[in-house]
Amino acid sequence: MNSVPTDQLPVVVVGAGPVGLAAAAHLVERGLEPLVLEAGPSAGTAVRGWAHVRLFSPWAEVTDPAAEKLLAPTGWVRPDGAVYPTGGDWAERYLQPLADVLGDKVRYGTTVTGVARAGRDRVVDSGRAEQPFTVHIRAADGCEERITARAVIDASGTWSTPSPLGADGLPALGEKSAADRISYRVPDLTDPAVRARYAGKRTAVVGSGASAFTALAYLADLAEDEPGTHAVWILRRGITGSTFGGGEADQLPARGALGLRAKAAVEEGQASAVTGFRTQAIERDGDRLVLVAEDGRRLDPVDEVIVLTGLRPDLSFLSELRLGLDDRLQAPTALAPLIDPNVHSCGTVHPHGVNELSHPEQGLYLVGMKSYGRAPTFLAMTGYEQVRSVTAAMAGDREAAERVELTLPETGVCGGAGLFDEPDAAPAENGGCCGAPATLQIGTGAPDAASGGC
Repeated sequence: MNSVPTDQLPVVVVGAGPVGLAAAAHLVERGLEPLVLEAGPSAGTAVRGWAHVRLFSPWAEVTDPAAEKLLAPTGWVRPDGAVYPTGGDWAERYLQPLADVLGDKVRYGTTVTGVARAGRDRVVDSGRAEQPFTVHIRAADGCEERITARAVIDASGTWSTPSPLGADGLPALGEKSAADRISYRVPDLTDPAVRARYAGKRTAVVGSGASAFTALAYLADLAEDEPGTHAVWILRRGITGSTFGGGEADQLPARGALGLRAKAAVEEGQASAVTGFRTQAIERDGDRLVLVAEDGRRLDPVDEVIVLTGLRPDLSFLSELRLGLDDRLQAPTALAPLIDPNVHSCGTVHPHGVNELSHPEQGLYLVGMKSYGRAPTFLAMTGYEQVRSVTAAMAGDREAAERVELTLPETGVCGGAGLFDEPDAAPAENGGCCGAPATLQIGTGAPDAASGGC
């Protein structure tokens, strides 16, 4: 039995990404003790996974107010608000300094393997709410430990669990055995080894979001320098007027430009599009791969496959807790109708907080990209508002927890990781989120974002 009163225990935050570190900053501001557990070796491990990709939103929109207050005494100054950082910039110039200020409140190389109530599995009702949480962890050296916590904020994101190639949501037949030729990330073609992998090769790109656009644009650029390089863009649906995004009419100019570059790659023959192709199997043809659709169609052999079909939350370490999740999106039940991608774009998702993020398990909150489950339109500023509300509730300030302090325009923009050629380019006037520092889509090199962590 834990001898320390529950209200004197730390709040465990899973993941030292943008939203997890923001949660820690808000907890400190509220006089609560955070303990951030990060599986990777440094802050923003997931963000560093797409370090080569430039955000669609400038510095003015990628930092949290409580985090800036925590950083201010160190002499830290936010970079030029009009400049668009890469993932690497974001991690090195903001996330790592923030984690450094938090000091021993952040533990690296620490993987969360399970979370439960002390002495209670998910079946037991008696005294459940009065028991603290037990967070089971594994260190990089394999040592196991159990931490007792008053509450748990899971900001581990979705980066670690990319969706598979199979159109039914499960791995295609042969997908696992072909793993040496399949990647689930936007390639960093500035890396000589990665460049050599795709140069002069025929590569299938599967997906229809910003990540697929990015990969197509990168491969098109490579084709200009390396003869024989060709991309085969595989879409599960047909091409419509909105397939390439908003183009010149897009309120986020960098995102619109990315869609136009992907379109140009197809029109100029650097890429070819295959529509209505729902992959069922992937077969070996000598050293090459053949994709087979559910309707029996077989594509010409390719050398490599890049799968960019979205991300999904890892709920395995929460199996002993009582979650209230939507059966489609795997998002909190009250939040799911607000973010349903069949109805909403990210600009029409209203700010939300503790009420929408609560679960039957009191004191547990999924925040950031993980709170969106499989929905692909997460806004970082929304994540910052989430943790402001949740930490206010933990501190007993229910009025602040239920107050909305973030207003997103109805025409707000979404986007994410993408290609933006001019690092120091300023946002266009009246350019959606880039014109008003209210919204941001966290870029991850995938259609949706990750907040870092285990």
